[in-house]
Amino acid sequence: MSNSVTYECQNDIALIAIDNPPVNALSQTVRQGLLDCMERFDKDDSARIAIVIGKGRLFLGGADIAEFGKPPLPPSLPDVINRIEACEKPVVAAIHGAALGGGLEVGLGAHYRVAAQGTKLGLPEVKLGLIPGATGTQRIPRLIGIDNALTMMTTGQPVLAEKAVSMGLIDKLISGSDIHAGAVEFAAEVLSGDFSDEYQQASLVRRTSERPAPIMPESTRQAWHEKLSASARGEVAAIKALEAVALSSKVDFHQGVQEERRLFMELMDTPQRSGLIHAFFSERKVSSLAELEGVEALPVASLGVIGGGTMGAGIATAALLGGFHVTLIERDQESLKKAGSTIERNLDGALKRGKITEQEHNKLLGTQLVTETNYNTLSEADLIIEAVFESMDVKKMVFEALDAVAKPNAIFATNTSYLDVNEIAAVTKRPESVIGLHFFSPAHVMKLLEVVVADKTSPALVATAFWLAKRLGKTAVKAGVCDGFIGNRILMHYRTAADHMVLDGASPYQVDKALTNYGFAMGPYAVSDLAGLDIGYATRQRRAPIAHPRERYPIYADELYSLGRLGQKTGMGYYLYPDGSRIGVEDPAVEAIVSQARVEAGITPVTFSDEEIVRRYMAAMINEAARVLEEGIASRPLDVDVVFLYGYGFPRWRGGPLHTADQIGLDKVLKDIELFAEQDDFFWQPAPLLKKLVEQGRNFSSLNP
Repeated sequence: MSNSVTYECQNDIALIAIDNPPVNALSQTVRQGLLDCMERFDKDDSARIAIVIGKGRLFLGGADIAEFGKPPLPPSLPDVINRIEACEKPVVAAIHGAALGGGLEVGLGAHYRVAAQGTKLGLPEVKLGLIPGATGTQRIPRLIGIDNALTMMTTGQPVLAEKAVSMGLIDKLISGSDIHAGAVEFAAEVLSGDFSDEYQQASLVRRTSERPAPIMPESTRQAWHEKLSASARGEVAAIKALEAVALSSKVDFHQGVQEERRLFMELMDTPQRSGLIHAFFSERKVSSLAELEGVEALPVASLGVIGGGTMGAGIATAALLGGFHVTLIERDQESLKKAGSTIERNLDGALKRGKITEQEHNKLLGTQLVTETNYNTLSEADLIIEAVFESMDVKKMVFEALDAVAKPNAIFATNTSYLDVNEIAAVTKRPESVIGLHFFSPAHVMKLLEVVVADKTSPALVATAFWLAKRLGKTAVKAGVCDGFIGNRILMHYRTAADHMVLDGASPYQVDKALTNYGFAMGPYAVSDLAGLDIGYATRQRRAPIAHPRERYPIYADELYSLGRLGQKTGMGYYLYPDGSRIGVEDPAVEAIVSQARVEAGITPVTFSDEEIVRRYMAAMINEAARVLEEGIASRPLDVDVVFLYGYGFPRWRGGPLHTADQIGLDKVLKDIELFAEQDDFFWQPAPLLKKLVEQGRNFSSLNP
């Protein structure tokens, strides 16, 4: 019998305990151990009921990621689960901490389920491009109904045990911290007949597979299909989950399981699964940096934030939610009042979403937040984050003032999106204490944090930044100093490609539609409206003195700015936003402005297919990403991928731009760039690293550790 799964019997109860730290993953040894224990339980005349329980901090954490991409080893998880259910004596799953994916499916195979308060139960396979593949799609609708089952499977979001009881997923909620004692007490209830329901047999065994499946009307299936098609943007796993659940109401259990397995294996071979698996592992590797091994983070308990605009207020909100005491500085009382209102609205949203309690909400606003106009109040802050206007002169003034009031070991951080962190650090007497922390707006919601390491930034500061990101619930990516760092530098390049296509004949609306159909959360022109067209205008003005004579300029964008069309905040930009709507409406006036810009530039418009729009956009993105890698601005291709997955709405199921490049084939990407260069050999210059990889027959993945 496996050492990962143990068996002992006391007072008629067999205790089958899983101990496979850190998360009790369903490795081959655990699967075999469960199978062996079920055989032993059936033959053990002294055992009348069994409890399956996990040791450590949770029940079962799902598949063993060490087995991903390898040939499956017997026994299969469906075989183990079916064997649990086939037992002639009752089996109770005692769940605590979490039961996710295959872990929950094991629980579904048991005849009874109890769970500790606060336990999370979920089927997150859709996040890896899969569906539950161990009988879950056929069992869970029989327990909780069609809509609840589809919600769990297609979102991948877990439910708490308290809700799971009302849904019918859990039979009893165990109060207190001792799941073992609670499960033993429940087992005694089952044996004594004190617990029963309509599905219980004389043998006390209740098999989920023997319950009637709920009927799914065609209208329900169609409504779910429309909903999932609209939200998935090309991702197929959720649609396959719908197919599997629909089958549960049409065929018997065993046929449904066979079809589930067929659909599961079909998804295993899709590029989408490959992309999602790449994203999954990249997120875990991105914070693993060789240069930080053995480097301790500096202690940080109190934060200062300078600037209370949308970004500064968002950073302050994130810090409050992360448990920090925050002092926010603004230039006058009116600005402070506005910043305080923004933070309060942000926290109100967190309260409505259940992220914090009302008591926590009041504490954060009452005792953990201080708003001031005097820099001297930052004299004891451990970390001070500057989030003022994106102007080098303004930022230098702030850092010079901080240098005079902050304590000697304080950390200085700038939230600049583009500017040179070395130049900012140079105005202080402590450049080794300066780092870039590029938050993304809204800062209390967006998960990405670019950690910009200047020439003199100490390793301890970098370690502290990664620690801070984790504390704030964010994913940190190390970046070097250049104009725009990783994300915005690459963004400038592919956005330029989009502007060129619009100048040459494409509509801004066609570009946006082609890219959202490809899977992006938003197209570039809808993004401009969200950020504000004044942001793009300021960037163009800042770069104008260093612009090359051959650069092509989007004069239509300046015209929109001059007309006061700044995007959502003014009700019009590239799109119209009637009555404060967040959903843009196409505007013929914009088409006329673009058309006039072509006339002034002497351009005869041409037609672009949606496929060519995507090819050009992606080629520009990949090409500049290769330069960012070659220059060391990004350390690894996976860093670029994580930046775009978390900060730029890149379709997660495609794995990121450089994973996508590998899927396309770098030789094909290079051929596209060379083809486009026939029309514009200034913009379309192949990155040396891209050419080198093609010559060597390698891909970007080969550059990851």
